[in-house]
Amino acid sequence: MTELYTEAVELLQDLIRLPSFSKEEDQTAEVIFAWLKSRGVEVRRHKNNVWAVNRHFDRTKPSVLLNSHHDTVRPNKGYTRDPFAPVIEDGKLYGLGSNDAGGSLVSLLALFVNFYEKENLAYNLIMTATAEEENSGSDGLESLLKHLPEHEFAVVGEPTDMHLAVAEKGLLVIDGVALGKSGHAAHNNTENALLKAVEDINWINDYDFEKESGTLGKVKMSVTQIHAGQQHNVVPASCQFVVDVRVNDCYSNREVFEIIDRHTKSQMTARSFRLNSSSIPLVHPLVQAGKALGRETYGSPTVSDQAVLSGPSLKLGVGSSLRSHSADEFVLLDEIKQGIELYIRLFGKIL
Repeated sequence: MTELYTEAVELLQDLIRLPSFSKEEDQTAEVIFAWLKSRGVEVRRHKNNVWAVNRHFDRTKPSVLLNSHHDTVRPNKGYTRDPFAPVIEDGKLYGLGSNDAGGSLVSLLALFVNFYEKENLAYNLIMTATAEEENSGSDGLESLLKHLPEHEFAVVGEPTDMHLAVAEKGLLVIDGVALGKSGHAAHNNTENALLKAVEDINWINDYDFEKESGTLGKVKMSVTQIHAGQQHNVVPASCQFVVDVRVNDCYSNREVFEIIDRHTKSQMTARSFRLNSSSIPLVHPLVQAGKALGRETYGSPTVSDQAVLSGPSLKLGVGSSLRSHSADEFVLLDEIKQGIELYIRLFGKIL
């Protein structure tokens, strides 16, 4: 266990040193590929996604997908440290991507290596270190799935304080355009598109979807962007706004869009319907094993690679979601150590 922990921390430091923004993960993919290969793993790569299966993979057995991502967002302006310097201070490992989702990624890799050579496992293991999670890109896990063996369920490594996120909200982004009639602000022969947009925005702000989830609560709609007009004395002919919708597991993204479109007057266009909500039954053996180890269950409001998976999936990983995308990002070394131990104990109960 000590050796696994040490190697995982060293790998994470190597990853932090290399910029790996979404769509620019080629260097970190090479590092992960080499790390697995040096440990005797027969490893494969598709674009910037690295994957492998356990040594004694048996197609007659069910498989579990282990997934986390190695891309990062760009560092924000609040950083006071070098985001690419993996410095350890007071038990904290600093660096961009250390918490989201580097700690989870290296801990899952340690789990995979630990069971890689084991024979007679109840489940096959499929390990994937994927790209383009942060921008929900099409060349990440979604593009890799067709190259992988089928899996019965998945564990997605994201910071959850190693508690069990048994459901995750989907994401629906909608572009709205309210149309009016432009004219001089001093005249009355105008139709102010901005005011028309405000009518729809007020409806979005006040509307409650009927179905509430026991784990994910209500569907949440937020207007996050708005733009109209170029001059103070010209009434705008159009007003554009963006709606961020977090969808619970009672609706599909398309169902939510149809309700919104039916109740609004603006032209509404969904950017995509692909990032749906996800969940795993509370009676699933993995969830029950986690609860037996003292792990709590909850519903997650944030979106991960779970959104492109069609089967049951559990979000479980190292670190705190509150630190994700924050300035001077860090992960606690104890979190990595405990994460590896918990992953191994958890899978030890079902494998």
